[in-house]
Amino acid sequence: MNPTPLYSYASDPAWADLLPLPQDDGQYPLAQIAYTEEYTEAMSYLRAIMAKNEHSPRVLQVTAHIIEMNPAHYTIWVYRAKTLFALSATGEVQLGRELEFLNDLALRHQKNYQIWNHRQTVVEAIAAAAAPAEQEQLVREEKEFMNRMFEQDGKNYHVWSYRQWLVRRFEAWDGELSFVSALLERDVRNNSAWNHRFFVVFGGGGMDARQQGEGEVVEEVVEREIAFIEDAVFIAPQNASAWNYLRGVLKKVHRPLSSVESMCLGYAPLDNPDKITSSHALDLLADIYAEKREEHGKAVKALELLAAKFDPIRANYWNYRVGLVKASV
Repeated sequence: MNPTPLYSYASDPAWADLLPLPQDDGQYPLAQIAYTEEYTEAMSYLRAIMAKNEHSPRVLQVTAHIIEMNPAHYTIWVYRAKTLFALSATGEVQLGRELEFLNDLALRHQKNYQIWNHRQTVVEAIAAAAAPAEQEQLVREEKEFMNRMFEQDGKNYHVWSYRQWLVRRFEAWDGELSFVSALLERDVRNNSAWNHRFFVVFGGGGMDARQQGEGEVVEEVVEREIAFIEDAVFIAPQNASAWNYLRGVLKKVHRPLSSVESMCLGYAPLDNPDKITSSHALDLLADIYAEKREEHGKAVKALELLAAKFDPIRANYWNYRVGLVKASV
Protein backbone atom coordinates (compact mmCIF):
# COMPACT_ATOMS: atom_id res chain seq x y z
CA MET A 1 0.00 0.00 0.00
CA ASN A 2 1.40 3.38 -1.00
CA PRO A 3 1.56 6.03 1.77
CA THR A 4 -0.85 8.96 1.58
CA PRO A 5 0.94 11.83 -0.22
CA LEU A 6 1.68 14.89 1.92
CA TYR A 7 -0.39 17.98 1.32
CA SER A 8 1.60 20.63 -0.57
CA TYR A 9 0.81 24.32 -0.18
CA ALA A 10 3.11 25.13 -3.09
CA SER A 11 0.95 23.11 -5.48
CA ASP A 12 -2.40 24.41 -4.20
CA PRO A 13 -3.74 27.39 -6.21
CA ALA A 14 -5.43 28.71 -3.05
CA TRP A 15 -1.98 29.59 -1.70
CA ALA A 16 -0.36 30.77 -4.92
CA ASP A 17 -0.50 34.45 -3.93
CA LEU A 18 1.83 33.90 -0.98
CA LEU A 19 5.61 33.82 -0.95
CA PRO A 20 6.54 31.39 1.85
CA LEU A 21 8.80 32.82 4.55
CA PRO A 22 11.38 30.32 5.80
CA GLN A 23 12.55 30.26 9.37
CA ASP A 24 15.55 32.50 9.97
CA ASP A 25 17.95 30.88 12.43
CA GLY A 26 20.85 33.13 11.45
CA GLN A 27 23.86 32.34 9.34
CA TYR A 28 25.39 29.81 11.71
CA PRO A 29 22.65 28.24 13.86
CA LEU A 30 24.11 26.55 16.93
CA ALA A 31 21.50 23.81 17.35
CA GLN A 32 19.13 23.87 14.41
CA ILE A 33 16.02 21.76 14.87
CA ALA A 34 15.50 19.11 12.22
CA TYR A 35 11.89 19.85 11.27
CA THR A 36 10.11 17.57 8.84
CA GLU A 37 9.55 18.81 5.30
CA GLU A 38 5.79 18.93 5.90
CA TYR A 39 6.11 21.01 9.07
CA THR A 40 8.69 23.34 7.53
CA GLU A 41 6.47 24.13 4.54
CA ALA A 42 3.36 24.69 6.63
CA MET A 43 5.18 27.07 8.97
CA SER A 44 6.65 28.97 6.03
CA TYR A 45 3.20 29.64 4.63
CA LEU A 46 1.84 30.55 8.02
CA ARG A 47 4.60 33.14 8.51
CA ALA A 48 3.68 34.62 5.16
CA ILE A 49 0.01 34.84 6.06
CA MET A 50 0.78 36.30 9.49
CA ALA A 51 3.00 38.93 7.87
CA LYS A 52 -0.11 40.09 6.00
CA ASN A 53 -2.15 39.99 9.23
CA GLU A 54 -4.69 37.96 7.31
CA HIS A 55 -7.64 36.37 9.08
CA SER A 56 -9.36 34.07 6.63
CA PRO A 57 -10.64 30.48 6.39
CA ARG A 58 -7.31 29.34 5.02
CA VAL A 59 -5.68 30.48 8.28
CA LEU A 60 -7.84 27.93 10.05
CA GLN A 61 -6.69 25.33 7.55
CA VAL A 62 -2.97 25.90 8.04
CA THR A 63 -3.18 26.33 11.81
CA ALA A 64 -5.16 23.09 12.13
CA HIS A 65 -2.50 21.37 10.02
CA ILE A 66 0.33 22.67 12.20
CA ILE A 67 -1.53 21.92 15.43
CA GLU A 68 -1.97 18.35 14.28
CA MET A 69 1.80 18.10 13.98
CA ASN A 70 2.64 20.20 17.05
CA PRO A 71 -0.34 20.84 19.36
CA ALA A 72 1.85 22.65 21.92
CA HIS A 73 2.75 25.56 19.61
CA TYR A 74 1.44 28.55 21.59
CA THR A 75 1.79 31.14 18.82
CA ILE A 76 -0.32 29.06 16.46
CA TRP A 77 -3.14 28.86 18.97
CA VAL A 78 -3.10 32.61 19.58
CA TYR A 79 -3.28 33.45 15.87
CA ARG A 80 -5.98 30.84 15.34
CA ALA A 81 -8.08 32.41 18.10
CA LYS A 82 -7.76 35.89 16.59
CA THR A 83 -8.81 34.51 13.22
CA LEU A 84 -11.76 32.63 14.68
CA PHE A 85 -13.12 35.74 16.35
CA ALA A 86 -12.64 37.82 13.22
CA LEU A 87 -14.49 35.27 11.08
CA SER A 88 -17.17 34.77 13.71
CA ALA A 89 -17.88 38.50 13.73
CA THR A 90 -18.62 38.35 9.99
CA GLY A 91 -20.62 35.14 10.26
CA GLU A 92 -18.11 33.10 8.26
CA VAL A 93 -17.60 30.51 11.03
CA GLN A 94 -19.56 29.12 13.95
CA LEU A 95 -17.52 29.09 17.17
CA GLY A 96 -19.30 25.94 18.29
CA ARG A 97 -17.56 24.02 15.51
CA GLU A 98 -14.25 24.87 17.15
CA LEU A 99 -15.27 22.89 20.24
CA GLU A 100 -15.77 19.82 18.05
CA PHE A 101 -12.26 20.33 16.68
CA LEU A 102 -10.92 20.63 20.24
CA ASN A 103 -12.77 17.55 21.48
CA ASP A 104 -10.96 15.35 19.01
CA LEU A 105 -7.59 16.89 19.83
CA ALA A 106 -8.06 16.69 23.59
CA LEU A 107 -8.93 13.01 23.49
CA ARG A 108 -5.78 12.30 21.47
CA HIS A 109 -3.44 14.67 23.33
CA GLN A 110 -4.33 14.13 26.98
CA LYS A 111 -1.57 16.21 28.56
CA ASN A 112 -1.65 19.25 26.28
CA TYR A 113 -2.26 22.54 28.08
CA GLN A 114 -2.77 24.77 25.04
CA ILE A 115 -5.92 22.93 24.02
CA TRP A 116 -7.63 23.84 27.28
CA ASN A 117 -6.40 27.41 27.35
CA HIS A 118 -7.79 27.88 23.83
CA ARG A 119 -11.02 26.14 24.82
CA GLN A 120 -11.53 28.58 27.68
CA THR A 121 -11.07 31.50 25.31
CA VAL A 122 -13.57 30.06 22.84
CA VAL A 123 -16.17 29.22 25.50
CA GLU A 124 -15.93 32.76 26.89
CA ALA A 125 -16.64 34.12 23.43
CA ILE A 126 -19.57 31.76 22.85
CA ALA A 127 -21.07 32.57 26.24
CA ALA A 128 -20.77 36.33 25.66
CA ALA A 129 -23.19 36.07 22.75
CA ALA A 130 -25.48 33.43 24.26
CA ALA A 131 -28.80 33.70 26.07
CA PRO A 132 -28.97 32.27 29.63
CA ALA A 133 -30.58 29.02 28.45
CA GLU A 134 -27.91 28.63 25.79
CA GLN A 135 -25.20 29.20 28.38
CA GLU A 136 -26.67 26.47 30.55
CA GLN A 137 -26.67 24.07 27.61
CA LEU A 138 -23.07 25.01 26.84
CA VAL A 139 -22.00 24.26 30.40
CA ARG A 140 -23.82 20.92 30.40
CA GLU A 141 -22.08 19.90 27.19
CA GLU A 142 -18.70 20.98 28.52
CA LYS A 143 -19.18 18.93 31.68
CA GLU A 144 -20.26 15.93 29.62
CA PHE A 145 -17.11 16.15 27.54
CA MET A 146 -14.92 16.47 30.63
CA ASN A 147 -16.56 13.35 32.01
CA ARG A 148 -15.37 11.54 28.88
CA MET A 149 -11.88 12.82 29.55
CA PHE A 150 -11.99 11.65 33.16
CA GLU A 151 -12.99 8.17 32.03
CA GLN A 152 -9.60 7.98 30.36
CA ASP A 153 -7.63 9.79 33.07
CA GLY A 154 -9.31 10.82 36.30
CA LYS A 155 -6.27 12.86 37.36
CA ASN A 156 -5.75 15.05 34.30
CA TYR A 157 -4.59 18.36 35.78
CA HIS A 158 -5.55 20.47 32.76
CA VAL A 159 -9.11 19.14 32.72
CA TRP A 160 -9.53 19.70 36.46
CA SER A 161 -8.24 23.27 36.18
CA TYR A 162 -10.64 23.94 33.33
CA ARG A 163 -13.55 22.43 35.24
CA GLN A 164 -12.94 24.68 38.23
CA TRP A 165 -12.81 27.70 35.96
CA LEU A 166 -16.06 26.64 34.24
CA VAL A 167 -17.91 26.00 37.48
CA ARG A 168 -16.84 29.29 39.02
CA ARG A 169 -17.30 31.34 35.84
CA PHE A 170 -20.86 30.16 35.21
CA GLU A 171 -21.89 29.47 38.82
CA ALA A 172 -22.42 25.88 37.73
CA TRP A 173 -22.23 24.28 41.19
CA ASP A 174 -25.32 22.11 40.88
CA GLY A 175 -24.41 18.44 40.68
CA GLU A 176 -20.70 18.96 41.35
CA LEU A 177 -20.74 17.31 44.77
CA SER A 178 -22.48 14.19 43.51
CA PHE A 179 -20.15 14.15 40.50
CA VAL A 180 -16.99 14.23 42.58
CA SER A 181 -18.43 11.77 45.12
CA ALA A 182 -18.97 9.29 42.30
CA LEU A 183 -15.38 9.72 41.14
CA LEU A 184 -14.09 9.06 44.64
CA GLU A 185 -16.26 5.97 44.93
CA ARG A 186 -14.56 4.75 41.76
CA ASP A 187 -11.07 5.66 43.00
CA VAL A 188 -10.76 6.78 46.62
CA ARG A 189 -7.09 7.62 46.05
CA ASN A 190 -7.81 10.22 43.36
CA ASN A 191 -6.11 13.23 44.91
CA SER A 192 -7.41 15.51 42.14
CA ALA A 193 -10.99 14.56 43.00
CA TRP A 194 -10.36 15.25 46.69
CA ASN A 195 -9.00 18.66 45.75
CA HIS A 196 -12.10 19.38 43.65
CA ARG A 197 -14.35 18.30 46.50
CA PHE A 198 -12.70 20.86 48.77
CA PHE A 199 -13.16 23.49 46.06
CA VAL A 200 -16.86 22.65 45.74
CA VAL A 201 -17.63 22.41 49.45
CA PHE A 202 -15.60 25.30 50.79
CA GLY A 203 -14.68 27.47 47.84
CA GLY A 204 -17.87 27.69 45.85
CA GLY A 205 -21.50 28.66 46.03
CA GLY A 206 -24.84 26.93 46.37
CA MET A 207 -25.85 24.41 49.00
CA ASP A 208 -22.43 22.77 49.25
CA ALA A 209 -20.83 25.88 50.68
CA ARG A 210 -23.66 27.28 52.79
CA GLN A 211 -22.41 29.64 55.45
CA GLN A 212 -23.81 31.43 58.40
CA GLY A 213 -22.58 34.32 60.51
CA GLU A 214 -19.04 35.49 59.85
CA GLY A 215 -17.98 32.86 57.36
CA GLU A 216 -18.93 29.95 59.62
CA VAL A 217 -19.67 26.82 57.62
CA VAL A 218 -22.98 25.18 58.44
CA GLU A 219 -22.49 22.37 60.96
CA GLU A 220 -24.32 19.73 58.95
CA VAL A 221 -21.95 20.31 56.03
CA VAL A 222 -18.94 19.77 58.31
CA GLU A 223 -20.42 16.61 59.79
CA ARG A 224 -21.24 15.30 56.33
CA GLU A 225 -17.62 15.81 55.24
CA ILE A 226 -16.21 14.16 58.36
CA ALA A 227 -18.47 11.15 57.80
CA PHE A 228 -17.41 10.98 54.15
CA ILE A 229 -13.75 11.00 55.21
CA GLU A 230 -14.32 8.29 57.80
CA ASP A 231 -15.86 6.03 55.16
CA ALA A 232 -12.97 6.71 52.77
CA VAL A 233 -10.34 6.01 55.42
CA PHE A 234 -12.07 2.76 56.37
CA ILE A 235 -11.70 1.61 52.76
CA ALA A 236 -8.04 2.68 52.46
CA PRO A 237 -6.41 3.59 55.79
CA GLN A 238 -3.07 4.31 54.13
CA ASN A 239 -4.54 6.74 51.58
CA ALA A 240 -2.79 10.08 52.12
CA SER A 241 -5.42 12.01 50.14
CA ALA A 242 -8.24 11.39 52.62
CA TRP A 243 -6.08 12.28 55.62
CA ASN A 244 -4.86 15.46 53.96
CA TYR A 245 -8.46 16.37 53.19
CA LEU A 246 -9.34 15.80 56.84
CA ARG A 247 -6.60 18.21 57.93
CA GLY A 248 -7.86 20.74 55.41
CA VAL A 249 -11.44 20.52 56.63
CA LEU A 250 -10.45 20.91 60.28
CA LYS A 251 -8.32 23.93 59.49
CA LYS A 252 -11.04 25.51 57.35
CA VAL A 253 -13.70 25.24 60.05
CA HIS A 254 -11.28 26.02 62.91
CA ARG A 255 -11.70 22.70 64.68
CA PRO A 256 -8.78 21.38 66.72
CA LEU A 257 -6.95 18.30 65.53
CA SER A 258 -7.83 16.69 68.85
CA SER A 259 -11.47 16.48 67.70
CA VAL A 260 -10.51 13.45 65.58
CA GLU A 261 -8.23 11.78 68.14
CA SER A 262 -10.51 8.79 68.63
CA MET A 263 -10.73 8.24 64.89
CA CYS A 264 -6.93 8.28 64.61
CA LEU A 265 -6.53 5.87 67.49
CA GLY A 266 -8.75 3.42 65.61
CA TYR A 267 -6.03 3.15 62.96
CA ALA A 268 -2.98 3.84 65.12
CA PRO A 269 -3.38 2.50 68.67
CA LEU A 270 -0.16 3.59 70.39
CA ASP A 271 -0.53 0.94 73.07
CA ASN A 272 -0.69 -1.83 70.46
CA PRO A 273 1.71 -1.01 67.57
CA ASP A 274 1.03 -4.33 65.87
CA LYS A 275 -2.51 -3.10 65.15
CA ILE A 276 -1.42 0.15 63.49
CA THR A 277 -2.70 0.31 59.89
CA SER A 278 -2.08 3.94 58.97
CA SER A 279 1.10 5.99 59.21
CA HIS A 280 -1.00 9.08 58.44
CA ALA A 281 -3.12 8.52 61.54
CA LEU A 282 0.11 8.14 63.51
CA ASP A 283 1.40 11.42 62.11
CA LEU A 284 -1.83 13.18 63.03
CA LEU A 285 -1.69 11.78 66.56
CA ALA A 286 1.86 13.10 66.92
CA ASP A 287 0.57 16.58 66.06
CA ILE A 288 -2.36 16.24 68.45
CA TYR A 289 -0.19 15.20 71.39
CA ALA A 290 2.56 17.71 70.60
CA GLU A 291 0.04 20.48 71.34
CA LYS A 292 -0.34 19.31 74.96
CA ARG A 293 2.70 19.41 77.22
CA GLU A 294 1.39 16.55 79.34
CA GLU A 295 1.02 14.39 76.21
CA HIS A 296 4.49 14.99 74.77
CA GLY A 297 5.51 11.45 75.66
CA LYS A 298 2.80 10.09 73.36
CA ALA A 299 3.89 12.45 70.60
CA VAL A 300 7.46 11.19 70.87
CA LYS A 301 6.28 7.59 70.82
CA ALA A 302 4.21 8.18 67.67
CA LEU A 303 7.13 9.85 65.91
CA GLU A 304 9.60 7.15 66.93
CA LEU A 305 7.25 4.47 65.59
CA LEU A 306 7.11 6.33 62.30
CA ALA A 307 10.90 6.58 62.14
CA ALA A 308 11.58 2.99 63.12
CA LYS A 309 8.78 1.01 61.51
CA PHE A 310 6.00 2.77 59.64
CA ASP A 311 7.88 5.32 57.53
CA PRO A 312 11.60 4.63 57.93
CA ILE A 313 12.46 6.15 54.57
CA ARG A 314 11.84 9.53 56.23
CA ALA A 315 13.42 8.60 59.54
CA ASN A 316 15.56 11.74 59.60
CA TYR A 317 12.46 13.91 59.35
CA TRP A 318 10.59 12.06 62.09
CA ASN A 319 13.64 12.15 64.37
CA TYR A 320 13.95 15.87 63.72
CA ARG A 321 10.37 16.30 64.92
CA VAL A 322 11.15 14.22 67.99
CA GLY A 323 13.86 16.74 68.76
CA LEU A 324 11.43 19.63 68.39
CA VAL A 325 8.95 18.05 70.78
CA LYS A 326 11.60 17.32 73.39
CA ALA A 327 13.04 20.82 73.07
CA SER A 328 9.63 22.37 73.75
CA VAL A 329 9.26 20.65 77.12
